[in-house]
Amino acid sequence: QVQLVESGGGLVQAGGSLRLSCVGFERIFSINTMGWYRQAPGKEREPVASIITTSGSTNYADSVKGRFTISRDNAKNTMYLQLNSLKPEDTGVYYCNVRTIWRTARNDYWGQGTQVTVSS
Repeated sequence: QVQLVESGGGLVQAGGSLRLSCVGFERIFSINTMGWYRQAPGKEREPVASIITTSGSTNYADSVKGRFTISRDNAKNTMYLQLNSLKPEDTGVYYCNVRTIWRTARNDYWGQGTQVTVSS
C-alpha cells in the first residue's frame, strides 16, 4: 500500500507563510497529476493546486491564486506547496494527492494530511 506523507503544517498568523512538503510517490507509476487538496472545518475536501506531470502546467483554485505556489523537486522526490499571505479561511487539513492513469483506470493516492491553522 502506498501512502503519501505531508509535513510542514502548523499555526501561523494571518499574513504569514508556510511551506508544505509531500513525499512517498517515487514508487508510483503513470502519474498524471500531482496536487494538493484541503478540507476546512465543516466543509468538503476541495482542490487547491495541481500539476500536470507531462506538461508541467499548474492549476489553482481561485481562492488561492496569486498566494500559493505548487512546485516539485525531482532530485528530492518532493512536492511542495508554498502558502503565502495566509488568511484565516485557509485553515484546514491539507492533503497531498497523486493521480495515476493506466490504460483507462484512474487511481488516487493520498497522505494523512497536515493541519494548517491561520489565526486572525
